[in-house]
Amino acid sequence: MTEWTALFGLFSSAFLSATLLPGHSELTLLAFLYYMPTWAIAAVIVATIGNTLGGLTSYAVGRFFAHKVTRPIPPLLQRYGVWVLLLSWVPVVGDALCVASGVLSHTVWKASLALAIGKGARYLSIAWMFL
Repeated sequence: MTEWTALFGLFSSAFLSATLLPGHSELTLLAFLYYMPTWAIAAVIVATIGNTLGGLTSYAVGRFFAHKVTRPIPPLLQRYGVWVLLLSWVPVVGDALCVASGVLSHTVWKASLALAIGKGARYLSIAWMFL
């Protein structure tokens, strides 16, 4: 397996883990770092991009189905707005936050920034603790 194939696998895992599908991108990152520790920076960047794009997919689902939502939006999201997406990495809750952000039609570039910062900080801390 080449480094590029492994990075693609990491990207795919990170992307799917950020959608409503189950996944374990943290374990994939750790496995990648175990076998290729010299590629740590690339791995963190690729995982962050994949997970951010996956979160934006959930955001798009919320935006597309906003007219069908009948449940109340979480108070946390109403109070702190798009910046609550810094917590989008939290399992289960993070997916709901991304969808709710789309329902509320938050600005996509702010949502992208908040997602990237939160998810990037998580992957960076995992890599830092491992290496």
